Amino acid sequence: MRAGEIADQLWRGDGWLAAAARLTLAPLEAGYGAATALRNALYDRGMLRILRSPLPAVSIGNLTVGGTGKTPVSAWIASELRAGGARPAIVMRGYGDDEPDVHRRLHPDIPVIASRDRLAGAYEALSLGADIVVLDDAFQHRRLNRNLDIVLISADAWTRRIRLLPAGPWREGLASLERASIAVITRKAASHTRADSVRQRLHAAFPTLPVATMHLALDEIRRASDDERRPLASLDGAAVAAVAGVGDPWAYVQQLELAGARVRPSIYPDHFRFDASEVRTLAASVRADELPLCTLKDAVKLAPLWPRAAPALWYVSQRVVVEDGVGALHALLEVLLRARHSIPVRAGPAAD
Repeated sequence: MRAGEIADQLWRGDGWLAAAARLTLAPLEAGYGAATALRNALYDRGMLRILRSPLPAVSIGNLTVGGTGKTPVSAWIASELRAGGARPAIVMRGYGDDEPDVHRRLHPDIPVIASRDRLAGAYEALSLGADIVVLDDAFQHRRLNRNLDIVLISADAWTRRIRLLPAGPWREGLASLERASIAVITRKAASHTRADSVRQRLHAAFPTLPVATMHLALDEIRRASDDERRPLASLDGAAVAAVAGVGDPWAYVQQLELAGARVRPSIYPDHFRFDASEVRTLAASVRADELPLCTLKDAVKLAPLWPRAAPALWYVSQRVVVEDGVGALHALLEVLLRARHSIPVRAGPAAD
């Protein structure tokens, strides 16, 4: 069992072994929660400094570790801003090469900046001609101010029991939604009914918080080597060797099954760094009747190492469908677009 599967069993398992492990981790969970609460309180009271961005900024983040769809939603937000006349840039910390490379594949004409220092990344965006910054995975990065905070919550991974790290996948509790401009419920394999139940929970806890719902739907399959395309319907009845090194791999597996595929999954930790030997072993494990299929996030890492003699590697593209709350989303983005004309341009980080 790989590390990704172990974490999933620990965080979501119902057996006595998982329960015992979570109980053992309870003191660490309490310490993590106390440290997070203290850090937020220091920012809220101005005791930790928040630095001004040189450009209007929107953060796309979440309350949990991975799996909510930050990358496709950030790409969608950047597209909407560009359609509104802006020149956005995506700024992210970057984990290895996968997420920046995914953004570059999705939108080769939008600058993507990977920087541990988000303020320096915002100034680099300014130097490249951007007039808005999209901060991918930055809800917990409170050092840089932002005009909007979009917080994603996965309906697929939703549970009423919130367990903080390391006993569960939550970085912060639901109370942190008080800092959000809007909550976006994302669903992959989860039903409309499940997404609606999450929406009702959020409305009950935060009556004034705008809430939207997005479906991160499978779109088509594409060959990693040359981007040849096939319709999603071609998976109906097909045997698929599914590779997933993402935040919520089982939602991806369920999506393939809902498309009619017969799936044999190979699950890896989120942001897993494959080496050439591991890729050769993975490719050799593909059976003669199987289609090797991964996510775009995995394809940008696997494709350069995939053996030419092995069956061709394919990946599934995604499309973002706003099912509810599109008006609230566009109203907030319009506020951000107008803010481009009200922020004075400064020379560089040293001006702070």
